[in-house]
Amino acid sequence: MTLLAWTDELATGHAEMDQTHREFIDLLDRVEAVRGADAATLLPVYDELIAHTTDHFGREDAWMQANGFAAENCHSLQHTQVLTVLHEVRKRIVEQGQVELLGELLPGLVQWFDGHARAADAGLASVIAEAEQARAQATAEGRACEPAAAIAGCGSLSCSDA
Repeated sequence: MTLLAWTDELATGHAEMDQTHREFIDLLDRVEAVRGADAATLLPVYDELIAHTTDHFGREDAWMQANGFAAENCHSLQHTQVLTVLHEVRKRIVEQGQVELLGELLPGLVQWFDGHARAADAGLASVIAEAEQARAQATAEGRACEPAAAIAGCGSLSCSDA
């Protein structure tokens, strides 16, 4: 069963981000495929999802930092919350055998990701594209390009004349 199919509506226009999102969707489907199995079968696939998601969010957080987002922004906060839930579910599977939690987690994770990719990640991709364009223009004009203010959400970037 496919939990979420990749569509053009999920595309952000940022090639690396879009590829990572495709991989994330594939991993969700792989976890769904083993959802009814025992913990020994399920955990290696679930651990792949956790590792991929940790790397995925780390890259996005690095892009945010490089493009003027505040350290405590709502996008990064969502990443932290999702990783916390993923690790808590793993802990309950290992310690209490609660493999049924995946039946609750996966639909919620799919719903969250669909909205997150379309809004927060699309906004991040837009900020990255704007920043690249602003830096190129500033370089061509012989001036520095610094973010005017830290971005707390998924806003846009403007350059100061510094």
